[in-house]
Amino acid sequence: MLYYLGEFLHINIFHYISVRAILAFFISFLTTIFLFPKFIEWAKERATQPIYELAPESHQKKAKTPTMGGLIFMSSAILSIILTCKFNHFTAVTLFTIVSFMFLGMFDDYSKIRGQSNHEGLTPKKKMLIQIVLSFLISLFLYFNFDTNLYLPFIKHSIIDLGIFAVPFWMLVIISASNAVNLTDGLDGLAAVPSIFSLFSFAILLYITGNFVFSKYLFWPFENGVGEVVIISLSLIGALLGFLWYNANPAEVFMGDSGSLTIGAVIGVMSILTKSEILLIFIGFVFVMEALSVIIQVGSFKTTGKRVFRMAPIHHHFELLGWNENKITIRFWIIALISNILAILTIKLR
Repeated sequence: MLYYLGEFLHINIFHYISVRAILAFFISFLTTIFLFPKFIEWAKERATQPIYELAPESHQKKAKTPTMGGLIFMSSAILSIILTCKFNHFTAVTLFTIVSFMFLGMFDDYSKIRGQSNHEGLTPKKKMLIQIVLSFLISLFLYFNFDTNLYLPFIKHSIIDLGIFAVPFWMLVIISASNAVNLTDGLDGLAAVPSIFSLFSFAILLYITGNFVFSKYLFWPFENGVGEVVIISLSLIGALLGFLWYNANPAEVFMGDSGSLTIGAVIGVMSILTKSEILLIFIGFVFVMEALSVIIQVGSFKTTGKRVFRMAPIHHHFELLGWNENKITIRFWIIALISNILAILTIKLR
């Protein structure tokens, strides 16, 4: 809206992505900070977190903590995006990802709250089916409006044009990222801060991808219009920081699936828009680590009858080893920061 207002009133400052991105950050942050106290007060009696019965004993005391906070900070981000974005194919598909996955997560959260049990939400099969449908629609749209070449870190040129096979590949990226962030969301602040680091890395990559001069200098694939998605990235960072204000240990509110599934899906889409699908392994290393721990645990138990970890996802393993929750969270933040710094370094090493 600000971009179009600038066009109408001939205010050139609103033409700059950097200006609108900063405004988007503050709008989403301040809106989230303002809305959460009201939501927490309302949710204390109506939307409290059901705790998985097999979770470590320390989690049971969190049973009355309000959940579904993702609905609030995502709504703040959406408002910010509408106010500051110039709409094109790439901002539209990213906004569709946010809205669709937020509603999927919200429905799952509400089902659990209503039944006061983690088993009352969508079944894994139903949730996966909806994720497949949504990711297919997103990937199909991108197939008709975006480059299908695959790039690897450290290599200047694409290694292969995926063609129609880009659709199932992108679906895998989006679904994997969405579920990986969802698995990570198990301790206060654990998913929020690595998500902020990942979104900031993608903000840099999106700006480079959408800027002809920078992309040419860095041998990075250029795509006109992708730079506008920087504004969405900064909106989400502002919203997540506002959420973290209330989610810091001891948490006053949880993000729920409405937040974690959405953040993961958006990170997946941004990796596609920046041709960083493989680099996502570094950018989202903590999420990859959490998801792999579940895959390894399930695979080991089904094939050998033995568990590799005391409990999966891996943050529960460290809890059962006796690590304090804050220690686990901060160490995972450190790992996330280092892995994102390494990912950004690959921009120049091509």
